[in-house]
Amino acid sequence: MTSIVVVIRACLLTGVVPMCALHPAVAAGVGSQSAAPTQAPPLKVFLDCGNCFQDFLRADVTFLDYVRDRSEADVHVLITNVETGGGGREYTLAFTGLKALAGTDRTLRTVTSRDDPEDIVRRQLATALRLGMLNYMAAEGVPSHLGISVELGAPENRAAPAGDRWNTWVFSVRGSASFEGEESSRETQLVGSLSADRITPQWKITFGSDFEQETEEFDLDEDDPVKVNRREREFEWLVAKALGEHWSVGATGEVESSTFENIKLSVAAAPAVEYNVFPYSSYTRRQLRTLYAIGAERREYYEVTLFGKLEETLPAHSLALIFEQRERWGSLEARAVWSQYLHELDKSRFEVEAEFSLRVARGLSVGAQVNASRIRDQLSLPARGASPEEVLLRLRRLQSGYEYDVGMSVTYSFGSIFSSVINPRFGR
Repeated sequence: MTSIVVVIRACLLTGVVPMCALHPAVAAGVGSQSAAPTQAPPLKVFLDCGNCFQDFLRADVTFLDYVRDRSEADVHVLITNVETGGGGREYTLAFTGLKALAGTDRTLRTVTSRDDPEDIVRRQLATALRLGMLNYMAAEGVPSHLGISVELGAPENRAAPAGDRWNTWVFSVRGSASFEGEESSRETQLVGSLSADRITPQWKITFGSDFEQETEEFDLDEDDPVKVNRREREFEWLVAKALGEHWSVGATGEVESSTFENIKLSVAAAPAVEYNVFPYSSYTRRQLRTLYAIGAERREYYEVTLFGKLEETLPAHSLALIFEQRERWGSLEARAVWSQYLHELDKSRFEVEAEFSLRVARGLSVGAQVNASRIRDQLSLPARGASPEEVLLRLRRLQSGYEYDVGMSVTYSFGSIFSSVINPRFGR
């Protein structure tokens, strides 16, 4: 009987699956045992994730049966991910035993870098999936055809970590340009961004700058063509310090210029404090954060505003409540933000954003998204009315007391519970 050899390095035993887990024997071992005889039916697994290379996992980890509905599964695998300070991603795999395996839960993590190609990332996920499922395979006794080899390596032979000359700083530069035209109109758009981030367990320091330049030209019946421009410039920064598992303090700031908002220059800064009801360490599954900030903003306008201002200083404060949860029954993300100017208390804004996905029954799931704002703080609106061209081309912010956006979805699937077979023909 052919043995299945899985090489597990010492760093995997801590619950983290870093790059060293990508040993050739791991990729070839468990993933190639499909030809070996089995003494029990394969475990049924429900993969619950957004973008986690599901097709690759089904094709590469072949000793499992993948089902479309959680109620048919022996193990529910919830995969979540967040961005790391270096620009990579940390994937968390939460294994939940069901039916006869109920009560057997565990969690594994694997971290990728921003420079890892897609193939490296998906193979790390496949390695983590194999490691997590080995525990369930042995629940009723170690299979006779399964062999495990653990390579710890002598401490004196392990390579020392290389020094980081960048001191955990990560920089990014992005840019794009587009040109579009026809006989009577032309459009040019330039977009760019710069960012610098330093993320450690105790500190979060981020700087980001974005700019957008859009020019449209129309040949109408008049002798001269009509040319319109829209410019957006923004620089944001954040410095935050961790104070244990529930508290954080910091400060945020912004420098902005926008023809759309009639803001020639705006400079704002505000110290802030945040409290998380749940420990920060459980961020991949749930968060309930309250954030309060108070500061001031200095503005200069392109045109005189409705209130007769060309420049002003605006003291303000804001309170935000953010909730995020992802469980086996679905996911929920919600945010409520209330802000107010302190020099005129009736100038305020209340915004709500929510998105949820819920598994109602076997094969049936529903989802909804809603964004709504109650607006009472449009201080930068120009005194003159917007021209028809500015309205049609969205060149000026228009006066409004509210905004909303609502969407709903319903999904129902039925048929075979299995979804292990991958057929890539015709690219579908």
